[in-house]
This record gives sequence, structure tokens and C-alpha cells, in this order.
Amino acid sequence: MSGNERQHTKVTPDWHRWIAESLHAGSRAVDILQTMIDNGFAERAAWTAIDDAYSMHGTSPAASPTERTVFRSRLADGHELDAGDRTVRVLARIARPAVAVLDGVLSAEECRAFRDMAARRLTRSAVVDRDHGRHAVMDIRTSDGAYFQRAENELVALVDRRVSALMHLPEEHGEGLQVMRYGIGGEYQPHFDYFDPADKGSLPHLNTGGQRVSTLIMYLNDVEAGGETIFPRIDFSVVPREGQGLYFEYDTPEGGLDPLTLHGGAPVTRGEKWIVTKWMRERAFPG
Repeated sequence: MSGNERQHTKVTPDWHRWIAESLHAGSRAVDILQTMIDNGFAERAAWTAIDDAYSMHGTSPAASPTERTVFRSRLADGHELDAGDRTVRVLARIARPAVAVLDGVLSAEECRAFRDMAARRLTRSAVVDRDHGRHAVMDIRTSDGAYFQRAENELVALVDRRVSALMHLPEEHGEGLQVMRYGIGGEYQPHFDYFDPADKGSLPHLNTGGQRVSTLIMYLNDVEAGGETIFPRIDFSVVPREGQGLYFEYDTPEGGLDPLTLHGGAPVTRGEKWIVTKWMRERAFPG
């Protein structure tokens, strides 16, 4: 579709019926969304119709309202969370997808220590190649990164324990911490953190620790301008603030992988952006 063509913003009954039938047949929401976009629908209108079908029909279009799946985030309820050695405050939550902005995940001293440790070993960040599963440098991610094995040193071990308590999964389920630095213009274009089972390159990763289930991004500095973490399908963004964290999960209430978790790092327009990220797996991971 060219940029001059008008996108459909209203979904007709026939399309609503097709969405319900597709979900009932086991089609992935992300594939339904793409089909609708290819047929001229605005992304937000298409996703709203898909989400309405989930809300009306629960796990399948044949389910009654009393049979709908109730989704419970792994993150604890309440405004204050026990992270073992400290209390972390919840600043904001979203129910679907499960997203929370957290305050006080790291101290200023810990943020500075991570920046200093990582600066000595930064290399160009890579992403997982969807066809082969190998890590490759691509233009969708323009940052430098450093990897720290679990319990590599005292600070890493402390933060591993802390995020394990917050994310309610054993430390052994966690990948090693990754510190990333984005300079002017640095960005990470919208992507999913989970491994798409339809991609051939996902297989070796799924066979080692299983699927990723949740992410915790911890911000190591205030960014002068730009650098927000964006969720384009829910019109939500988070401004990086030193010591704060952004937590999210990828499950749908029906047990699938949620396309609403599409997210990215907006380009840094002034200053630089430092983050440290933790990904958790279904099973123990050799991190």
C-alpha cells in the first residue's frame, strides 16, 4: 500500500467473523494482524479487532464468558515489591501486556559501577539471526554491549539475586546480564524478545533453557533526549531514569506469545543511554 492510500479504520462484520474463525483454528494473532495490514487496515484498528475477539471469546471463539482464561503476572501485586535486599516501588502498571515501571531497582553507585565495568569490554551489539540462530551484527540495533556471566563478580551476583526475587523465577533461569550503551542516533528498532517458534533460527535457543518468558530493563543513566523504550502497538513509552526498571512478560491469557510486546529503543538524540538487561527462561539456562 502506498503512503497516499487511505487505510481502513473500521472492521466489518465479515472481518470480525474471519478473525474469530482464524483464532479458533489456531492462527497466531501476529499473523492475523499482518494479513489485515496487507489488506489495507490500519494497524491499530486491526489489533483492536483482534483484541476484542480475545476478550469476547477467551481461549477460543467457542468459550463462554465464564470459561475465559484469567491472566496472572509473575510480578507480585501491590505498590511495593520485595527484592530481597531492598524494596522496589511500582510507578505504573499495564495489564495487557503485563508491563510495570519500577523505581529503585539499582542504586546510583550500582549504575555507575555497571557503566565502568562494561566500558572496558564493549563491542558492537548483535541480534539473533532468525534463519540460522547465530548472533549477527545488524542495523536494526546500533549499540555497543558487554555480557556478564551469572555471579561473575560480587555486583553481578547481587543484582542476579535481586532480579530473581522481583521476577519470581530462580536465578538459574536467567541469562547473563547484558549492558548496552547507545550513543547519538543509537537505537533498537521494534522487535520481540521471545524466540518465534516459526523461525528456524529459534530452535537451538529453545532447546537450551526453553522460551524466554520475561524481560527486565534497568536504566543506568538519565538520557538527555530520546532513547525512550517504546511499545508501538499500545502507544506506550518509558523515559529512561537512572536506577529505574521496565519489566514485561510475553504470555497471552490463552498461553500464547503476545504480539503486543513488540518494543524498541527510540534513537538517542542528545547524550547517551546505558541499560542493563535481564532475560528469564522457562527452564534452567547455562548462563
